[in-house]
Amino acid sequence: MKLTGLITALATAFTLLGSQGHADSLIRLTDRDDLFGWEAVGRVDMEDDGYCTGTLVASNLVLTAAHCMFDHTGQIRAPSALQFRAGLSNGTAIATRTVGRFVVADGYNPNVGMSADNVRTDAALLELTEPIPTAVAGPFVPYQDPSPGDKLSVVSYGQSRDRAPSWQRECRVLWRHKGLVSFDCNVTFGSSGAPVFTDGAYRAQIVSLVVGGSKNPDGTTTAYGMHLPPVLDALKRKLRSAPPAAIASDGHKRVRVGQGGNASGAKFAKP
Repeated sequence: MKLTGLITALATAFTLLGSQGHADSLIRLTDRDDLFGWEAVGRVDMEDDGYCTGTLVASNLVLTAAHCMFDHTGQIRAPSALQFRAGLSNGTAIATRTVGRFVVADGYNPNVGMSADNVRTDAALLELTEPIPTAVAGPFVPYQDPSPGDKLSVVSYGQSRDRAPSWQRECRVLWRHKGLVSFDCNVTFGSSGAPVFTDGAYRAQIVSLVVGGSKNPDGTTTAYGMHLPPVLDALKRKLRSAPPAAIASDGHKRVRVGQGGNASGAKFAKP
């Protein structure tokens, strides 16, 4: 797809999306046996009752979408207003941590609106106030070279399915172009930041993050994200050079989140 056509498609695509489409292909991970291997995927909760999906990429680092770090007015959130709940299922998390600091990818601008550049940079890296042991939740690493036709799976929280993660066992890469990746995975409000995984390897790797999507005439959905490895590398460098986090009194502080679960983020809710 030509870049001009892609930008046009993206401009119309990110007014998202009900929860239909591939709904019948989703497997809800509602108990510990179901969650085995996926414990590092969890919910990033905000004080305003919003949430996104996040994933451990190190014992103390969570990867999610950059637009989740901004409120509906475009103001950046305070780290203390964020909480990561690893393996959250039916109200119980395997581990819960607050966020000490975070960085957003260079070039991302929440006030510009949707653009190809924003999709490429719609990623944030959150540093937890206390690591989650790898024996509890094993972090994932990025996949280097996705290609059209590659089999994928996605684990996400979403509107009407926010109490437990849902796993779509099979979707595919549609295209990859200049740092952008499109896939036919099932996404909905709250799926922002959800990891898209390789399929069939001994240990799944993260191909991309869900940062938005569109509903197709046949009821299926198309999701969009970035080519992840260079973005994640840049985020890690930026975090290393960022000011240290303020000292927190409790690494397990609770953040109030409503039972209904409001999905957050400019690509999955009204700006």
